[in-house]
Amino acid sequence: MEIMESIRAVIKELILPDLDRIKEESREIKSILTLTNKRLDDVNLHLADQSRRIDAVRKDLTERIDETNRRIDAVREDLTARIDETNNRINETNKRIDETNKRIDAVGDALAARVNEINSRIDKTNEHLGHLYEVIVRREEHFLLTDRVVNLEREVASIKEKLAA
Repeated sequence: MEIMESIRAVIKELILPDLDRIKEESREIKSILTLTNKRLDDVNLHLADQSRRIDAVRKDLTERIDETNRRIDAVREDLTARIDETNNRINETNKRIDETNKRIDAVGDALAARVNEINSRIDKTNEHLGHLYEVIVRREEHFLLTDRVVNLEREVASIKEKLAA
């Protein structure tokens, strides 16, 4: 019997506090659920009101769009007439441009011939410069090689002295 009572006492100590905590949490969850349901009801009312407002705005916009479309059609007709007139003027201008382009082409051909002549002279000058550069590079390399040979001779002399000693 004592063992049974000991087991009961242990169970009461371990489980009853958890049961009380669970009951308290259950009450808190129920109160939160009640508040959440109230908020959902408020949101549903708000959504219904917004839906009515959207329908009213949609109707107003449809009327405005229809009016705008009518105005666009009128402007389109006016612009089409103006565009036709502008196209005629553009065609006349294109004829004048074609004549000018022919004159420009003639000048371009003459300039191209002169440019080719100048390019030929530049190519010859570049060849001369290339040869000059090669000569300059060879001289620089000669001076550098001379310095390196002198340094190597000093090092060889130094090594010979160390070997002789």
